[in-house]
Amino acid sequence: MSADLQLRAAAATHVGNVRSINEDASLVLPELAIVADGMGGHACGDVASALTVAAFADLAGRRPLRAEDVVNAVARANGSILDEADAHPAKAGMGTTVTGIALVEQGGSPHWLVINVGDSRVYRIAAGGAAQLTVDHSEVAELVAAGQITPAQARVHPLRNIVTRSLGTEPGPVVDTWLVPVAPDDLFVVCSDGLSGELEDEVIGELAAGSLTDGASLEEVAQRLVAAAVDHGGRDNVTAVVVAAPRGPARDAEVTTQPRSELSGGPA
Repeated sequence: MSADLQLRAAAATHVGNVRSINEDASLVLPELAIVADGMGGHACGDVASALTVAAFADLAGRRPLRAEDVVNAVARANGSILDEADAHPAKAGMGTTVTGIALVEQGGSPHWLVINVGDSRVYRIAAGGAAQLTVDHSEVAELVAAGQITPAQARVHPLRNIVTRSLGTEPGPVVDTWLVPVAPDDLFVVCSDGLSGELEDEVIGELAAGSLTDGASLEEVAQRLVAAAVDHGGRDNVTAVVVAAPRGPARDAEVTTQPRSELSGGPA
């Protein structure tokens, strides 16, 4: 993979209309973009998300970036959160989700590596629609998978905010990973559940694709997505990162878009 191949991305965030502290954190590097949604409120969810961003910041400038490097950053972040909680008992119980996308080398070709722990999401935007690439680690996602409730019911279910996998746990969480070949027109949205909880997938896709069609910059697209979620209710912190493919040709490769079990153990 060319050393100068870099993803293009922009982030926007808002505390929302209800919360007093923004526990979301995001990071955009030439190599990757992530969102971490801290949990714990008084137990310092904002600290957990900040520690996660710091662990991923160590990957800056690493070329070529490998899938193992990204997965290892999740483990380092989890260790940092546990160490901080041990040193400061008032922070015990803090945790965070983490999701994102990285530009990695696989078989000598550039690929997207999508990662996820928790219920933040990565969407792939195409033809005005948004296809969720990640799998939510949440109580309601398990109920939907079991056929006990519908996706529409999940959006208003009392357990919708309960995650089943997060950073800040011992043992550390299993990381879901997917490898996706790079295409010149790729567009992704990486977001906290403050966005996906307020906006239907179709709306996210229409806003992202439509804004770019109107000539908006990635920064403007991210800001429009966040503003729409806040206007719709803003019941949680809202963060969105819009990621586009590197400029220039990318080599095609045969690759599965199923979770890479040899890296992650696959999703639950």
